[in-house]
Amino acid sequence: MKRNLIHIKSFAVAFATLGLLASCSSDDSGDAPTDTEEPIAGRWITVAAAKMGDNPGDGNGGTLIYSLSSEDAKDPTVSIAPFDNGFIVPSNRTARLQSSEDGSTMFNISYAGDTGGNYTKYTVEGGQNFTKTGTEVSIAPYVGTAPRWIKLFDGDQTGTAVYVSTEHQFDDNGTPDDATDDTYLRTEATMGVVTLDLENSSIKNFEEQSISLSAEEEAQGYYISRIDMPTLNAAGDKLYIGARLSKVDPATAESDSDYEILGSKTIVLDYPSLLNPTVITSTAGNGNTNGYRSINAFLYNGSVYQANQSDPNGSHILKIDADNEYDNSYDFNLDDALGVEGAYILAWRPAANGKAVVAYRHNGSAEGISGRGESFFALVDLNAKTATTINDIPYEVDFELFQYQGFVVDGDDIYVTQAPVGKNGNIYVINTVTGQVTKGAELVNTTGSHFIGAF
Repeated sequence: MKRNLIHIKSFAVAFATLGLLASCSSDDSGDAPTDTEEPIAGRWITVAAAKMGDNPGDGNGGTLIYSLSSEDAKDPTVSIAPFDNGFIVPSNRTARLQSSEDGSTMFNISYAGDTGGNYTKYTVEGGQNFTKTGTEVSIAPYVGTAPRWIKLFDGDQTGTAVYVSTEHQFDDNGTPDDATDDTYLRTEATMGVVTLDLENSSIKNFEEQSISLSAEEEAQGYYISRIDMPTLNAAGDKLYIGARLSKVDPATAESDSDYEILGSKTIVLDYPSLLNPTVITSTAGNGNTNGYRSINAFLYNGSVYQANQSDPNGSHILKIDADNEYDNSYDFNLDDALGVEGAYILAWRPAANGKAVVAYRHNGSAEGISGRGESFFALVDLNAKTATTINDIPYEVDFELFQYQGFVVDGDDIYVTQAPVGKNGNIYVINTVTGQVTKGAELVNTTGSHFIGAF
C-alpha cells in the first residue's frame, strides 16, 4: 500500500501519526503537533511541480512545492501529490526556485505579473508547510519583473539577477525622414547586474554597463542578446555570466537566423564591485552558455565547469580555470561521450567528487505531447570526461526536461524527479560513485503538468 504523505514535520511526528500516513485517502490533512518536534534525520527534499497553463508541459499555470524527508524520498511506498496538496509559490508563471545547501530554506523570486521581481524565502517544515521568513524585497526596479536570477555558492548569502537590453546603432548618412540610407554600425548591449543579500533581504549592489564583442564580430552583426547563470570563481573575486549571441544582417539590420555559431562566450566581472566586464571565448566549444532555468556552471576543484547549448557539434562541458580564461585543452563533447548526435544539455549538477548527473536530449529524441524532445539522464565524470546514460530510470516520449531546475546533492547521492508530462512518476536517487539507482517516492501528476526538479 502506498503511504500518502500529506503533512509531515519530523520523524517523531511521522511515527506518532502512522495511522494517518498509512491512509490511502488524499483528503486527510491532520494537524501535526508543533511543541514536541525533533529534528528530522537527513535533510528535506522539496519537489517542485509546474502546472499546465494553456498547453501540456508549458508550466504556465503556476508552481507548487512539497517537501519530504530524504528517507521518505527514497521510499517507493511513499506517495505525494503536490498538485493536490502542495504549497503554491507566488509567481505568475513557472517560479525560479533556489534552495539552501542543506535543504532547510527555499528562496523564490516571482516571475512576471503583479508580483514579478519580489523576493521571498521560506523555512521548509515538511509537506505543504513552508513558513515565510524575513521581509520581502523587490528587485524589479533593477532588473524588471521577469528577472533571471540564481543563488551563488557562497554559503547561501547572495543571489544575483541579470538582464541585457540591446539597441542597433547606425551612422547618420541618411536624412531624418529616410533611414534606409543609414549604415548599420553595431548593436549596443547594456547589461544590468544586481546582487541580493539573501539573509537580510536587501540589495547589496547594482551596476549597469555596456558589454562589447570584438570589433570584427560586431561589424558582422553579432551581439550578446541574453545573459544568465552567474557563478563565482574559486577566489571569490570574479563573477562569470553565461551569454547567448544573436546576429543581424549588417546590410539590412534585420535578424539573421542562418549564421555561423561562434565560440562559446562568458562575461567576466570583478566581484563584488560588478565592474570591468570583459568577454572570454572558448575554442573548445561553440554556442550559448546562459542555460535556461537551471544553474549552468559550477565550481569544482578550483575551476568552473560550464555547459553549453546549441553547439553544432553537440553540447560540451567547458572549463574556466583560476586565471579566468577558458582551458581550451579540456575537450569534453557529449556527442562523443554518449555516442549520439546533437546532444543538448538541458540541466546538470555535479557532486563534490566530480561526478555529475546531466539531463539531456539529442537529435534522435522523439517529440512528445509538449512538442519537445524526449529527455534522458546521464552520469558524467568531469575528470575522465566520460558520460553514460542512466538506464535504470524509465523513459518515454512524453518525458521531457526542458524546464528542469533542481537537483539535490546529498554527499555522493543526487536526487532527481522523473515523470512524463501528465503522468505519474517517481523520485530517483543516483549514487554517483557506484552508479546505483534507487527508485523512491511516487509523484502523483495531473493532466498536462510536469515536475521540474528536487531542491
